[in-house]
Amino acid sequence: MTMIKCISPVDGSVYAERQALPLEAAKGVVARARQAQKGWAKRPLEERVQLVLKGVARLNEMVDEVVPELAWQMGRPVRYGGEFKGFNERSNYVAAIAADSLKPIVIEESDRFERRIEREPHGVVFVIAPWNYPYMTAINTVAPALMAGNTVIIKHASQTILVGERMVRAFVEAGVPEEVFQNVFLDHETTAALIAAKSFDFVNFTGSVEGGRSIERAAAGTFTPLGLELGGKDPGYVMEDADLDAAVDTLMDGATYNSGQCCCGIERIYVHESLYDAFVEKSVAWVSNYRLGNPLDPETTLGPMASRRFAASVREQIADAVARGAKALVDPKLFPQDDGGAYLAPQVLVDVDHSMAFMREETFGPAVGIMKVKDDTQALALMNDCQYGLTVSLWTKDAERAARLGRDLETGTVFMNRADYLDPALCWTGVKETGRGGSLSVIGFHNLTRPKSYHLRKALA
Repeated sequence: MTMIKCISPVDGSVYAERQALPLEAAKGVVARARQAQKGWAKRPLEERVQLVLKGVARLNEMVDEVVPELAWQMGRPVRYGGEFKGFNERSNYVAAIAADSLKPIVIEESDRFERRIEREPHGVVFVIAPWNYPYMTAINTVAPALMAGNTVIIKHASQTILVGERMVRAFVEAGVPEEVFQNVFLDHETTAALIAAKSFDFVNFTGSVEGGRSIERAAAGTFTPLGLELGGKDPGYVMEDADLDAAVDTLMDGATYNSGQCCCGIERIYVHESLYDAFVEKSVAWVSNYRLGNPLDPETTLGPMASRRFAASVREQIADAVARGAKALVDPKLFPQDDGGAYLAPQVLVDVDHSMAFMREETFGPAVGIMKVKDDTQALALMNDCQYGLTVSLWTKDAERAARLGRDLETGTVFMNRADYLDPALCWTGVKETGRGGSLSVIGFHNLTRPKSYHLRKALA
């Protein structure tokens, strides 16, 4: 018997545990999903959309349970109220565009021919969701997949083991059939075996690069389509004409919110030499105002990292950078709650360069490096000098300049004067080792369906 456990970063206790499904039981879950899929797909689109929205609404009614559960599971302070804003925004947007996104592309409709391309659901979609934003990342795929007529099986990371269970409970209570949306607890071996057995018609994974490689190895030869959102090392670039205070406020928040555990969090910043000193000074002051502590305390603004292991990795990167000449500017005495375990003080490093892992490898913690640059050419080379590519945050008053830079940036999304945000109207995608595929927007619907062409000849004469 394999038990999957959530070790709470709040106090190191076992907060929740569930028994992992044996392989045969997991195959039974897949079989029920497959049997239910065609009937679900034959329901009118608007009915499917409304049932999903009712599930979203039912989850919102559970806010008093969801918020402290998240704090216990992964450490986000209760003062931030969970993930409902983004969860609702994304669900509502994909609902609004579902009909247009899935409507047939009509080439000809005459007395001689009907020629069109229709979108069909893949079938059974498997969502492997991460712990850092377990509701928002999951809904990116769950909502459009269900609306498009797929059935969905969801598996969450052990750190947020209760999230999939709660999501499915909310949707089923709202009227989504039990076989259409199911939660599973699986170990890595069973997950890989199911994928290798062609159990699923689409697999979406959000997590580490190594996790993505494991998914690809398991799917090798099955031709199962994959959506992979993996690592990131997102940069910010502050140009000489930037609004300095706005840049500091947004980029420091993007670097440290959720203890830096954001897929599109800012991990490295390049500042034009004319603003560099002021930017660094203001950034250190901004970060130093955090209150590190128990996430269940409403006064806490920075909670623990999700696990001691993750915090240890961040400390190792910082220590290595300092040993190589970097300078840490945030006074550790301001954060006596830093216990050497999951509770980790935020940090700003200068005198960094790209020989340091801290500026090239994913940190995924409340620490950021700042480098001085002389012009766009130098900044562009540094921003592209990375194996990841999820988002870039450009700070300037010149939209044409930002767009020009954006065309040469190796990234999935180019932001100007904002950061750490997901716009549901745009495709969420990445390049290089950040992964492949894309969610949300009309493209997200297309990735969760397959095209079928109809060439109907009516008259033979």
